[in-house]
Amino acid sequence: MRIALVASLVSPIRPAEANGPHSVIIDLARGLGARGHETIVFAAAGSFARGVRLQEVDVDPLVHLAAVQADGAHAPELAQRALARGFERLFDDVRRFSPDAVSQHAFDASAIRLSEDLPVVHTLHLPPVDADVVGEARNTSRPLVTVSHAANRDWAAAGVHGMHVIRNGVPDYGTWSATPSKVALIAGRISPEKGTSTAIKVARRSGLTPLVVGDIYDRAYFDREVAHLLKEGDYLGPVSRRRLSGLMASSAVLLMPVEWEEPFGLVAAEAQMAGCPVVGYRRGALPEIVIEGVGGYLTAPRDEDALVAATDRAQQLDRRAIRERAIRDLGLERMVNEYEAALMLAHHHTSSLGAWRKRIERSASIAS
Repeated sequence: MRIALVASLVSPIRPAEANGPHSVIIDLARGLGARGHETIVFAAAGSFARGVRLQEVDVDPLVHLAAVQADGAHAPELAQRALARGFERLFDDVRRFSPDAVSQHAFDASAIRLSEDLPVVHTLHLPPVDADVVGEARNTSRPLVTVSHAANRDWAAAGVHGMHVIRNGVPDYGTWSATPSKVALIAGRISPEKGTSTAIKVARRSGLTPLVVGDIYDRAYFDREVAHLLKEGDYLGPVSRRRLSGLMASSAVLLMPVEWEEPFGLVAAEAQMAGCPVVGYRRGALPEIVIEGVGGYLTAPRDEDALVAATDRAQQLDRRAIRERAIRDLGLERMVNEYEAALMLAHHHTSSLGAWRKRIERSASIAS
């Protein structure tokens, strides 16, 4: 099949970033390409990814202001219009490619609306935090995917039903260590919902050195809540995924005290693939990704004392067992199988949701 994969246009795809959906798109493009499908990733100008064919789309610099906020705050009108114009250009390019199927991952109302005439499968990587996206998700006749059962429940509560769950998968870089350093890794975008400041405090209380890796997504939050907690060398900035895997392999724990209903938690899966235990709050999809007492420990939200205790316990877990479970349950093969099945159905213009779900579930059963 000829498959177009559509990325968010609010930022380009970069080798070193903390954008989970971008990482999933690149992994999916590579996985589908390895199976003989012709794939193109349509993304903002300035994007780069090895081993993937990219079609860059020119966008107004204002579009970065349209990035979705976890609290649902609306982007400026000018930024929203600039983003819509960008998606108009993007889908013109997609139609010229004449794809058999489209895997659409941009969390944007205009991306859903402008692709209604295409054989598209929409993946909603975030909870229903944007009213415009929720409205388009309710109205579309095209298949919708979300990335965890927890996120699926949140979307159903928002009035979007009939979605299928395709959980994200992560690559195995073969990195792990039985003797990590006394470092607590804090990875991902730096913003209030990720609980970066709490993680730094918990690391220090646990006798570990915090290492913060990722983009500063919310500058005001970083300046107000995070910067004064950091010592020299505690903040590394964004790094490549391969390097991040190495850091995870050498860290005692990954800390994730999230302050929202985490829709998946890609870094939690990546850490376990590197044998690193995860400690965080029991919110959103994290209980699906982190098996208690195997891949780490989760505590009640906003209980820092419990997090400190869990951090101590997590360091006693068998890192080889953590990695073995991740290879079995959190790898890429299952994800690619399920998307391939969904896109094949979209290609054949199957309108029956029941048939679509059966085909994907059969593929998932074969993969397991």
